[in-house]
Amino acid sequence: MRTSLSFFIILLFSLKITAQEKSPLLTGKVNISIKEGTFDCDLTLSDIPQIKDYVIRLNSGMNILHFRSRKPNDFVLAYEKSTSDSTSTGESLAYYFPKNKKEKFLPQSVQLKYTGKFPIARDTIENYTKDDWRGNIAFNYNSLRAEGTQAAWYPVLFDMAKDKKYDEVRYDIEFTCNDCSTLYVNGNPPVKARNNRFKSDVPYELAIFLGDYNYSNISNTYILNPQLTEEQIRQFSEMINTYKNYYTEKLDIPFGGPVTFVETTPTSLKNGWLFVSYPTIMNIGWGDNGLKSLFNPKTQNWFKPFIAHELGHYYFGTYKQFNSELGGIISESFSEFLSLKITKDVLGKEVYDNKIKGKIKNIKDFDAMPLSTIRTKPEDDDYIDYAYESTPILLAAIEKEIGEKQMWKWMSNILKTPSVFTNYQFLMSTLKTTLKDDKKYESIKTRYFEDSKHLQNAIKVLE
Repeated sequence: MRTSLSFFIILLFSLKITAQEKSPLLTGKVNISIKEGTFDCDLTLSDIPQIKDYVIRLNSGMNILHFRSRKPNDFVLAYEKSTSDSTSTGESLAYYFPKNKKEKFLPQSVQLKYTGKFPIARDTIENYTKDDWRGNIAFNYNSLRAEGTQAAWYPVLFDMAKDKKYDEVRYDIEFTCNDCSTLYVNGNPPVKARNNRFKSDVPYELAIFLGDYNYSNISNTYILNPQLTEEQIRQFSEMINTYKNYYTEKLDIPFGGPVTFVETTPTSLKNGWLFVSYPTIMNIGWGDNGLKSLFNPKTQNWFKPFIAHELGHYYFGTYKQFNSELGGIISESFSEFLSLKITKDVLGKEVYDNKIKGKIKNIKDFDAMPLSTIRTKPEDDDYIDYAYESTPILLAAIEKEIGEKQMWKWMSNILKTPSVFTNYQFLMSTLKTTLKDDKKYESIKTRYFEDSKHLQNAIKVLE
């Protein structure tokens, strides 16, 4: 763990929303081979909140030896698979322990023993996959990449009634990888070792990156498996600190400490993207889809906003988590809007204008429903348009209507307002509290969230 006192103070303050409820504790041992593509896990989940309607998600590639109750009594558990875990992304299976035909039993502490074997994408000639994605447990030629929210390589408790996942856990786990040179577990610095005990009293999503690679650390920004020169690493660290300071000042919420970037390749030929499992930002891509694109004049104005978007997810996704039918759209669209703000104020208005024009072009044929009418999460293609294109356009237009100062205040209120569900009612209540002007509020709500021509209204304001 990092020993900087200031880091811990900032981090613990920044994670205050998460810390309001004690997170589960995950302990045990994990043995991994990057040459064989295997997991061998003996893990115990303790300090489990008492939830009546729950499931425990675990990656579908994991073969279970047993679930075992450790508290209040010690015995092997009978388990069932849930067919009603509608929010599961498909990578995982959902388990529960039946008490009787109507009720579920949930121990205070449960042990899981399981193994898994996954394919290895060793090269780009024969051994590769058709697609790669966030929730993939991805073994390539020199490393393993896995996150927790979708991949669920470790047990993830989910509260069905509150639509709340407990993917962020405190942990004390011994990792062994005898064919690795470097081990990294989210919330700890990387370690040059084949075996190490990783601990954290602060809850994190357990993203891991294990393999045969080196890393750099400049100004508390780690880059794992860097494909950059020393000067590029220095410039990159300066850019990250500029973006973090910008968000901290504008939102009046400190950014939660150092960030670790992972550079790795997809298991497929064509995929390239970034995602965040705070404090880790994974950059997956071949060649120009790597971090070196930040230093290419032809691609830097396209790639730098992506970095700003992922940093924005510290606020919209980590500092505050979002659920319900609009949860994903809120998290992604506000992170994208934060990226647009950095684009305009740091990268330049011309770059910003081009981004806005591109988004308007991308949604010219999109038949978007007003957000007030959405009752279930949109299908994948529509979800992308809502989250990354149409809703950020709405937010940009709303800012022109209410001004930058109130827009930043609205975003800050969204982040600071306690809530069980982050649905449409929550979004509107924070807007109303921010504006403190019923007439203006009703006008904004009607034109941008209820009107069937809401996109046309926004585009007209922006153009």
